Amino acid sequence: MFYLGFDNLATFIAWQYYACVYIYHCYYINMSKFFLEFHEKTHEKTKEHESTSSSTVQEKMKETLQNAIVLSLTSDISEIIQLTDSLGYSVVKEFIQQRTMPDVNYYIGTGKLNEIKEFLETTTEKIDLIIVNGELKPSQWFSLEKELKATIYDRVRLILAIFEKRAERREAKLQVKLAQLQYERPLVHELIHRTKAGEHPGYMAGGEYQVDDYYETIKKQMKKTRDDLEKIRNNREVHRQTRYKEGFYLVSLAGYTNAGKSSLLNLLADESVHVEGRLFSTLSTTTRRIPKNVKGKTIPILLTDTVGFIENLPAWIIDAFHSTLEEIEVADVVLLVVDGSEPAKTVERKLQVSLTELRELKVAAPVIIVLNKTDLVPSEHIKELISYLTEKKLIQRKTCVPISVKEHKNIDRLLKTIYDELPNMSQLTLRLPATKESQTFISQLYDIAHVISVQYSETITITLECNAKIKDKLLSTNRDLGGTVL
Repeated sequence: MFYLGFDNLATFIAWQYYACVYIYHCYYINMSKFFLEFHEKTHEKTKEHESTSSSTVQEKMKETLQNAIVLSLTSDISEIIQLTDSLGYSVVKEFIQQRTMPDVNYYIGTGKLNEIKEFLETTTEKIDLIIVNGELKPSQWFSLEKELKATIYDRVRLILAIFEKRAERREAKLQVKLAQLQYERPLVHELIHRTKAGEHPGYMAGGEYQVDDYYETIKKQMKKTRDDLEKIRNNREVHRQTRYKEGFYLVSLAGYTNAGKSSLLNLLADESVHVEGRLFSTLSTTTRRIPKNVKGKTIPILLTDTVGFIENLPAWIIDAFHSTLEEIEVADVVLLVVDGSEPAKTVERKLQVSLTELRELKVAAPVIIVLNKTDLVPSEHIKELISYLTEKKLIQRKTCVPISVKEHKNIDRLLKTIYDELPNMSQLTLRLPATKESQTFISQLYDIAHVISVQYSETITITLECNAKIKDKLLSTNRDLGGTVL
């Protein structure tokens, strides 16, 4: 599921490495039993993939890959359980070992390791996945899989698996691929190290150049993926500049995953973008125009939904999604959406993560804090939450707007706040000759500016507000039509 349908990453890596050896030597080099089993399992999966439709494979995965257990060094496992649910697994057992530092060999201590092994041997339920609530070193990952004889996902790999599952558009798939290659590199290095150490004797007897070739393959894949993403990024920049020239303001939705960003986009833009109550239900950017009036005015605003933030995400994953997150960086206004129904300390943690990410992205635009889901809690909770966040100095010098997307509560106030935070608009009064060309120009103005009034006589007098970026363009067109500025 995570790597082209293979059971686990070790299978995937061994299969690719074996392919390299086969290509260069055209015969097997004293394959150990460990890697031979990997190859046999891979061959079986390849045959199954060729003979079975993708829909059937997904049905089988749903039937067989259902149950998971969680290993954690802290009692706070609510988010890792949510992530597990997002991938389609049900947590049937949690193993918690309170300790400040992970065990150097197995992440957890040997006592807890034996407890888990005993559970796996005695449980009547099939355990398809073991999830570690933390980031594993490659050596810890290999040791755990060897001892527990099960597929192991750490928190990073779990998130990447969700990303892969959610990726639909080409850009998102490329970003996930780049992040996966980054994740894979240290694991490949550990596999090679263990093989050289004699853990799987004979497999590396063919020499060093196969290893170099494999690393070179990864590097080439990463370079090609980055190049493809750069092309998409450049294309998006062209579209963005076109929108600016047409007078549109850009407003971006940001925030912790599952805060309700996509639901807010649907409401503000009268859209029906798919919304799912799971973490990372949105992975690709979605841009729509806000058709609603603000202060009785129709302002040309484009609203963009982006991938959600999450705590302790490695910098290289954020870098892989830079072309998507760039939409936040270039926005005129950022709506930072927060789930206001959660406990104050949870909101504080998630808001702090989101604000840190915005700083890392060097966002200079005004940030509006949008406390969503207020329908789920009493109004007193929201008042106390705003007071708490103010005391913690998280929302100082920022406008905070509590809303309910579900009940359409305070949406007009939010729209007014967006308008107030937009860069200054220019007001113009133009006098145009009463011609067909002038009428066409006025029709265009209704799409790209706020037309305040139009008066008809021997000439046409129009008063409007527009984005300062298109002021010179409008004045130039006005002159070309024989108009004047009042």
